[in-house]
Amino acid sequence: MLRLIDAGHRLSRWLVWLGGALILGSAVLVTIEVFVRKLFNMSIAGADEISGYAFGVATSLGLAFALFERAHIRVDALFLILPRPLRIFLNFFGLALLVGFAGIVTWMAWGLVADTLEHGSRSITPMRTPLAIPQIPWLAGWMFFVLCGVLLFVGSLFATLTGNAAEGERRIGVKTLEEQIHDEIA
Repeated sequence: MLRLIDAGHRLSRWLVWLGGALILGSAVLVTIEVFVRKLFNMSIAGADEISGYAFGVATSLGLAFALFERAHIRVDALFLILPRPLRIFLNFFGLALLVGFAGIVTWMAWGLVADTLEHGSRSITPMRTPLAIPQIPWLAGWMFFVLCGVLLFVGSLFATLTGNAAEGERRIGVKTLEEQIHDEIA
């Protein structure tokens, strides 16, 4: 199980780099669009549309990496002063809610992509982009996020139930101040 989790973490790192490249590419495209408009009073058609697709895909590709890095935002002002058993329960409860919500989004996205493919839907812009092109990688990012969330939940639960609660907490718990400092230094 730990090898699967580590493999998911490695793949999520590649996917977040891919998402970052999409965002950088969008920034370059929009910058060129701005200069072309200013200098030549023309427009590169579709720069805003393409950058919107890239942002959506990049976001879904980055969700799993944020999960592995424990970077999703939590309100944890009182969390660290709670008793350890309650913190462990809340970590699992929070992860279950997050993965459950992502599962619902993924289910709905699956239906959206299925409809898009069935009807051959295209954007209503002059580019007439087949919507399946950006939607399929967007859906893949959500599916990978849910898969990684389930793996983390099961792996952490197994570690906790077999007497290694520290490992479970290290995988899904709130980062300690020392871990945050170490991350910033690195």
